[in-house]
Amino acid sequence: MSKSQSRPAGPVSQFIEHNFRHFNAAALVDAARSYSEHLDAGGKMMVCLAGAMSTAELGLSLAEMIRQDKIHLISCTGANLEEDVFNLVAHDFYERVPHYRHLSTEEEQELLSRHLNRVTDTCIPEEEAMRRMERAMLQVWGDADKKGERYFPHEFFYQVLRSGMYKEYYQIDPKDSWMLAAAEKNLPIIVPGWEDSTLGNMYAAAVIRGDVKNVHTVRTGIEYMTWLANFYTETTRDTTIGMFQIGGGIAGDFPICVVPMLHQDLQRTNVPLWGYFCQISDSTTSYGSYSGAVPNEKITWGKLGVDTPKHIIESDATIVAPLIFAHILGW
Repeated sequence: MSKSQSRPAGPVSQFIEHNFRHFNAAALVDAARSYSEHLDAGGKMMVCLAGAMSTAELGLSLAEMIRQDKIHLISCTGANLEEDVFNLVAHDFYERVPHYRHLSTEEEQELLSRHLNRVTDTCIPEEEAMRRMERAMLQVWGDADKKGERYFPHEFFYQVLRSGMYKEYYQIDPKDSWMLAAAEKNLPIIVPGWEDSTLGNMYAAAVIRGDVKNVHTVRTGIEYMTWLANFYTETTRDTTIGMFQIGGGIAGDFPICVVPMLHQDLQRTNVPLWGYFCQISDSTTSYGSYSGAVPNEKITWGKLGVDTPKHIIESDATIVAPLIFAHILGW
């Protein structure tokens, strides 16, 4: 019996172990055990967040994963970076629309007129969430711009959260915010394509208005890649880094490419491949789909090796990810 199977298990983990025996359920258990075994062997783990996982309130389990050092790096979309904080400061103003499939175009327009932006069955309030955070970010962007300083997108968020300026607006238990947990740990985060986000649009508007003079006050995606190349090279001198990918797209494809870049473009052939790989996706393999590609395809791109533990769970990440995290945490 492996160490990951023999560790104390709470009721959720016991339920999973007893009932999840076949098909995607068994794949979930295999992935969770393998994640724990990677950590037990001294490995590090990167978690990639795509989709709307922050609005799905993944922080309820992800924050504890961060606090217990089960995650050592996060790659996420700009939407996931900001939407955890939106939820933190405006949760009580969100509206759930369980009948969203039956909304008419007129009802969708009514939501817009009320400044409620819908993500499936959940509406994010523009004023209490987005505009509230815009005011804070304009302050830190402007201060840095005037000083000639430059920071990554997540570092500006950390500045706002650590300042305490928005504590009075917290509307959830702070322990359930993964961004707060990350800020407290000073967890490294990379945010490829940050420009494709609400605050990315707001930053562009600030540059157009002249509120921010230097467009590069917010550091760029290329700088994230150069930072990641150094982080990966230094970290893997003593261990390997695994990759746990929730969803598809840039949050996973951007960071996984650091390995072939190091090997093929920088000729650093002594750098190890990713030491673990798991993807949760509801995308199927068809017609050139990257998100639906099986892990073995990544071998041909120099991202994974023949012996790399590889897992894919074709299911809803809002269900699967919290269960895997619960298993790893022994809940």
